[in-house]
Amino acid sequence: MNSSEMSAGNLSQTYRLAGEMFNALFAEIGKVIVGQQEYVEQMIIAMLCNGHALVESNPGLGKTLTISTIAKVMDLRFSRIQCTPDLMPADITGTNIIEEHGGVKSFKFQAGPIFANIVLADEINRASPKTQSAMLEAMQEKQITVANDTYLLDKPFFILATQNPIEMEGTFPLPEAQLDRFLLKILLDYPTFEQELSIVDRYTKMDTPQVRKVMNKSTLLDLQKLTTEVPISDQLKSRAVKIVLATRQNSEHIEYGASPRASIGLILTAKARALIKGRNYVSEEDIEAMAYPILRHRIGLSFESERRGITADQMIKGILAQVK
Repeated sequence: MNSSEMSAGNLSQTYRLAGEMFNALFAEIGKVIVGQQEYVEQMIIAMLCNGHALVESNPGLGKTLTISTIAKVMDLRFSRIQCTPDLMPADITGTNIIEEHGGVKSFKFQAGPIFANIVLADEINRASPKTQSAMLEAMQEKQITVANDTYLLDKPFFILATQNPIEMEGTFPLPEAQLDRFLLKILLDYPTFEQELSIVDRYTKMDTPQVRKVMNKSTLLDLQKLTTEVPISDQLKSRAVKIVLATRQNSEHIEYGASPRASIGLILTAKARALIKGRNYVSEEDIEAMAYPILRHRIGLSFESERRGITADQMIKGILAQVK
């Protein structure tokens, strides 16, 4: 689907075709990934919104396999960065190397793994603050700076960062300002008994599942533009902003609330979810579904809430029930 096809004819037909394209995309990913529909859907939503996602999960749940499969199906360049305390910014961005031709020495830039369409930053909280800030520039500015030279990153550009909620020793927790740069925080849980049985069955055979390309880079860029054009009623827009405002008004349980970036993100991701579902309008369900990944990393719980074992998701559920 190109931009001329999407602008021609009936608009509702365009959204229906987009929905069919996403169904084909999810079906292809499903050949390799068992379950995890919500996780995959939220990653695609972040990509449609030109944002980045932070995933919190235990090891061994297929994060690398999932994101590399998405890259194959969308025909995008994929790279993986294993974050460690000794990882330097140059290991991510690249560096200038000296080359000699005919006795003349010159500098040549050797690009790092950040120069890809989809980058997996594994265990980002193990990287030093200096390295995290280099990644922050890439996320925010879609460019990197090496020795006073600026290099633009390819479009689309998406970072999926992961962190392990169990092993926190020897880590550098992401500061609030950097957490806010992530459009979504996705929680990935263990598979069910049936899903795990299917995983075992699928990956203990000689032939491992293969996927084909169902989308390309230019189509994804067109779909990013189409996402911003999905209509949303003033009533739903107002409710989205009220939900975010409510996180700043509950001083008893919430120490600090979400910024206006959360309001923008909530409306944009709701539009993306509607597009994935093949609808030409945003519904209440879209707003409520996206409130959790948008807000859970943007609200700081008070000491009393943490002492009582209240989670960010429980607070969001209460806010959604109050704000109608």
